[in-house]
Amino acid sequence: MDRRSLIKQAGMAGVLAAGVAPAVHAQATVRWRLASSFPKSLDTIFGAADVFARHVKAMSGGKFEVSVHAAGEIMPAFGVVDGVQQGSIEVCHTAPYYFFGKDETFALGCAIPFGLNSRQMTAWMFEGNGLKLMREFYAKFNIINFPGGNTGAQMGGWYRKEIKSLADMKGMKMRIGGFGGKVLERIGGVPQNIPGGDIYPALEKGTIDSAEWVGPYDDLKLGFNKVAPFYYYPGWWEGGPELDFFINNKAFDALSPEYKAIVEAATAAAHVDMQAKYDARNPAALKQLVGAGTKLRAFPKDVMNAAFKASMEFYEELNAKNENWKKVYADYSKFRAEQNLWFRFTEASFDSFMQAQKL
Repeated sequence: MDRRSLIKQAGMAGVLAAGVAPAVHAQATVRWRLASSFPKSLDTIFGAADVFARHVKAMSGGKFEVSVHAAGEIMPAFGVVDGVQQGSIEVCHTAPYYFFGKDETFALGCAIPFGLNSRQMTAWMFEGNGLKLMREFYAKFNIINFPGGNTGAQMGGWYRKEIKSLADMKGMKMRIGGFGGKVLERIGGVPQNIPGGDIYPALEKGTIDSAEWVGPYDDLKLGFNKVAPFYYYPGWWEGGPELDFFINNKAFDALSPEYKAIVEAATAAAHVDMQAKYDARNPAALKQLVGAGTKLRAFPKDVMNAAFKASMEFYEELNAKNENWKKVYADYSKFRAEQNLWFRFTEASFDSFMQAQKL
């Protein structure tokens, strides 16, 4: 009796009991390189790339391996998109808004001032039109994207001097990523785009007056509290910034269906893992910072109002001059309005009540 007939008649249990192994499709060995935009010291945001690589290796039985390289090891933090686009690396892990200089639409795949929070961003990507629209856009750069983490709403950064009103923002040099810098400029500030690993010395030397990164856990590791005493909130420019895995189109298309499914599953695992780490670790870090003398402050209302107004005006200007932006933002802004209406009655009201309680 041949093997195929045996499997059909006896079933899988009978085959295994008889010691006859069914035919298994042999997968090719694949080796990819991943360039991160982040330093290894940040186990949360850099760590998502390690989570991805571990899952890929485990699910492929070690036949699909991804070597992970920190910012600067094989290319600069802000050179990773060029690397993927040109095919010199297969994949990168980065914050899409770093590359708004190529096209402002990159920012919509990450975070814009007064945009979606992290849950809303994930909903737009996976259940709205976000993933479809962003993939259509990224295809122009030979890229397919997979959501690869979210920090949750961020803090508003570290300041060498207190911000008492909008007037104190005038002329202030601030390290700020993405579109936040564009809006900061409109309310009088001077944005600086500096990789995470270079922020501390710039703040320490007074080359910049303030800096934002993510939140308490990372900020404590980077030591910003040692060189700037005032810690502001909220990070109105980053209500829910999504990180992405950008993969070269040709490299992804060359994978078998099984390996493509592994990539999708591994990126999803990394996506969930990152925010879980931040949500779990930020509270203790904030307590430690405040205990060490950090002065926690809310942004003055006139700063928030001016930034919101400037942001909405900026988006309207982009609608008039960038067709890529206009197409994606039309869907994004509609989704944002619907989400905020829903969250107003549920998440926001529940959170507001609970945070007022003494537990």
